[in-house]
Amino acid sequence: MTQDLPPRVSGTRTAGRRLRSDAARNVELLVTAARALFDERGTEVPLDEIARRAGVGNATLYRNFPTRGDLLVAVYSEEVDALCGHGAALLETSPAGEALFAWLDLFVVHAATRRALALAAISQGPDGQRGDLAEGWHASMRSTMATLLAPAQEAGAVRPDLTAADLLALTNATALASTDPADAVRLMRVLRGGVEPRPDLRP
Repeated sequence: MTQDLPPRVSGTRTAGRRLRSDAARNVELLVTAARALFDERGTEVPLDEIARRAGVGNATLYRNFPTRGDLLVAVYSEEVDALCGHGAALLETSPAGEALFAWLDLFVVHAATRRALALAAISQGPDGQRGDLAEGWHASMRSTMATLLAPAQEAGAVRPDLTAADLLALTNATALASTDPADAVRLMRVLRGGVEPRPDLRP
């Protein structure tokens, strides 16, 4: 009796799976190395040093992360996901206006703490193009902002002429202008006075 043998798998398919697996592992190694070096020495650490710690070549790093901003976004993506999740939770538990302003406080503290990430969110790549990872991060934040803003406007808690892009720009600018997270929250209180509806003060 002959032993049953598993079906043969073509070399091309096997190689394809190995490449995909290797590429995913390279990304994981790069993100892990970048997170460690960013925490140790700040976000301006040379990119080739990140590649060396990850045990991959510079070409592999730039193929996966064309810009420093893309790498920053990948490193902090879990924090961004959690921040967006807080937005949905606040909308379920608080009045629309308070949910928006509570999330803006969370957002500005996060951006002030991770100032380099805030810069990555508004920076543009070569030829004015934002990197794919940075664009995905920005889209998630814009979507969360829009989800919170619309009901706040419907409730009359926020000026109707504001857009999600307006609030993202204002919040990022506040974070970048602040001296620390507490100062960022204070400045957001000032900003809040400008985005809430106000009676016409003209004589």
